[in-house]
Amino acid sequence: MEPVLAILVGLLVATSVYLMLARNVLRFLFGLVLLSNAANMTIFAAGRQTSTAPPLVPPGLEGPVAEVANALPQALILTAIVIGFGLLSFALVLVFRGYQTLGTLDSDAMRTAEPLEVPSETRSEPS
Repeated sequence: MEPVLAILVGLLVATSVYLMLARNVLRFLFGLVLLSNAANMTIFAAGRQTSTAPPLVPPGLEGPVAEVANALPQALILTAIVIGFGLLSFALVLVFRGYQTLGTLDSDAMRTAEPLEVPSETRSEPS
């Protein structure tokens, strides 16, 4: 199952890079979400998939009695999903507000905060 996950992670990363290279801000955001999911799947695959028991310690013992599944990757992925959802929510609101203000989603057209270039002939040289 790990080779299938590795191929899927590779496809997700390739698709996310393709989307993030576009000038459209919404496409960039979707690429960022795909990259986040690819990172989650990488952590999931690194934790090894086993058919062992859940990591529970019986009462009165100091540790589990048999081989148990690794709970750390699951906890990391759960945390990453919550953080990714917060990032997605904030970024969607930011993109929506930028679209309302500027009227475009093209990142090259969103240069209103940058100063306009003044031609060199009209600039006065300091004396």
